[in-house]
Amino acid sequence: MSWGSELWDQFDNLEKHTQWGIEFVEKYTKFVKERSEIETNYAKQIRNLSKKYQPKKNSREEEESKYTFCRAFLTTLNELNDYAGQHEVIAENLTSQIIIELSRYLQELKAERKSHFHDGRKAQQHIESSWKQLESCKRRFERDCKEADRAQQYFEKMDADINVTKADVEKARQQAQMRHQMAADSKSDYSAYLQKFNQEQNEHYYTVIPNIFQKLQDMEEKRIDRIGVCMKTFADVDRQVLPIVGKCLDGMTKAAESIEPKTDSKQVVESYKSGFEPPGDVEFEDYGQAMKRTASDTSLSNSRDVKEKPKEKSKGKLWPFMKNKNKLMSLLTSPHQPPPAPPASSPPSPSAVPNDPQSPKQHKEPLSHRLNDFMTSKPKMHCLRSLRRGLSLKLGSGPEDFSHLPPEQRRKKLQGKIDELNKDIQKEMDQRDALTKMKDVYVKNPQMGDPASVDPRLSEIGQNIEKLQFEVQKFEGWLAEVEERMPSKSDTHRRSGLYETQNNTTVSTNCAQDRESPDGSYTEEQNSETQVKANINPIPPTSTTPEFDDEFDDEETLPTIGTCKALYPFEGHNEGTISVAEGELLYVIEEDKGDGWTRVRRNEDEEGYVPTSYVEVFLETNAKGAMTYI
Repeated sequence: MSWGSELWDQFDNLEKHTQWGIEFVEKYTKFVKERSEIETNYAKQIRNLSKKYQPKKNSREEEESKYTFCRAFLTTLNELNDYAGQHEVIAENLTSQIIIELSRYLQELKAERKSHFHDGRKAQQHIESSWKQLESCKRRFERDCKEADRAQQYFEKMDADINVTKADVEKARQQAQMRHQMAADSKSDYSAYLQKFNQEQNEHYYTVIPNIFQKLQDMEEKRIDRIGVCMKTFADVDRQVLPIVGKCLDGMTKAAESIEPKTDSKQVVESYKSGFEPPGDVEFEDYGQAMKRTASDTSLSNSRDVKEKPKEKSKGKLWPFMKNKNKLMSLLTSPHQPPPAPPASSPPSPSAVPNDPQSPKQHKEPLSHRLNDFMTSKPKMHCLRSLRRGLSLKLGSGPEDFSHLPPEQRRKKLQGKIDELNKDIQKEMDQRDALTKMKDVYVKNPQMGDPASVDPRLSEIGQNIEKLQFEVQKFEGWLAEVEERMPSKSDTHRRSGLYETQNNTTVSTNCAQDRESPDGSYTEEQNSETQVKANINPIPPTSTTPEFDDEFDDEETLPTIGTCKALYPFEGHNEGTISVAEGELLYVIEEDKGDGWTRVRRNEDEEGYVPTSYVEVFLETNAKGAMTYI
């Protein structure tokens, strides 16, 4: 059906319909644009999720990568990142193939529709103008006919009146003839224009309007076809990425299937095997003689017993288990020595800082009470994790010879370090060989370069190789030392006696306080020969203990619970503390637990403890247990 023949009189309705069609195109374009934004936001959220759970760049990542389930999870995160990329592709294709094209087509469609309806209105105005002229001719013909009739009647009346002069009769006759002539002319004009109007009207309704409406019909059909193509493209854009999405899902499935529980459980042994022998049998204690052990396994005997009874027979190697308890006791004494008193009018002197040897030692509760509090008190667990974060920020990665680790773990670390150094040496040697060949080429072909220009780099590489070889020798020496000291059946009783001495040694209150770092960490001695001395003259802490890392997973950064303003300057010389200037504003992340210290943060990388009396604390109203110590 043709709009020109069937809808010749529906100009206004066609105008409304085509306008609605344009509005539909605009609505569909908006729909696709919103879908594209949804895909973009979804891809962004998926990428952020994948990034959020990516392993942190620390030593923990290396440990986690050894387990198949951790590697599978990492593969899943990577595949999920690729999956998000496919949704970004969908958004890009929707924008380029539909939104941009429809926006351009929409402008063309509006212009074409405007042109067609302009021509239609012009034709409509022309036929209406012709009709008005026809009506004017008709009215003039009608008027002239009436005037002619009146003139004729007046002439006949004058001619019948005997009192009227002949001149008046003749004048009336001429007026009647003139009116008849005008009526005849008007009739002729009306007839001619009527014929012309009928011809124009026929052309208007059978030629002009049908042509315009046919163009509008073609335009509308093209619009509908374009919408159909866009809807098909809308589906094809999704279908195009399905193969890659399927590969991403297949990768996740394959990663899940690669998990091996037996391998992971074996890796736990490899990671945590200490190399120590299990403790020997506990001897019968004769209460008729002096006691060799304390009644509780959780308490420590006086360190003087080590000197008095160094050669007693072994009672069991309990030192590996007591070590963790000592560490927990040290951490739970919370966390520092007593803070210095605020100055009256001047900054604190160096002797006023927490490292002052004259500072009074803090009294410790029995270890069993501390362990019970640790197991049952959630806030203390939070505090312990906070201290662990403080340790990871302030302390290094451990002694260079890994002497803080058990023998088996130390051996693995040293071997790994040696392998890493050998790889670096091989890289340096490859560079040296390449530069040597380049120098030979320069010698044979001087125009390509100066051979002397390579010498400084060769000298530098030679020095690097010597340094690396020296490092390898150093670590190999430590490795040989560890392998010699690895426990065997022959030295079981000797080592057992050493551990018994360790267990029977009591750490005095002052000595234990000296072994704590300002942030509450606890450090064991460098090797097994000096375990007894560690309770009398300990060395300063140099690293975080790996057992601590294993027992408590790293958490997110502590939230701020308020702000504080420094009333006095504090230099913070020892580990765990942070220096502040007078008037400086800081964030509070852990309030005073009653020990005189408040934990604050300057920025993401700087946080530590300051004396509570040195700052004015403003806790947030919704902070639980908010207290201010001024």
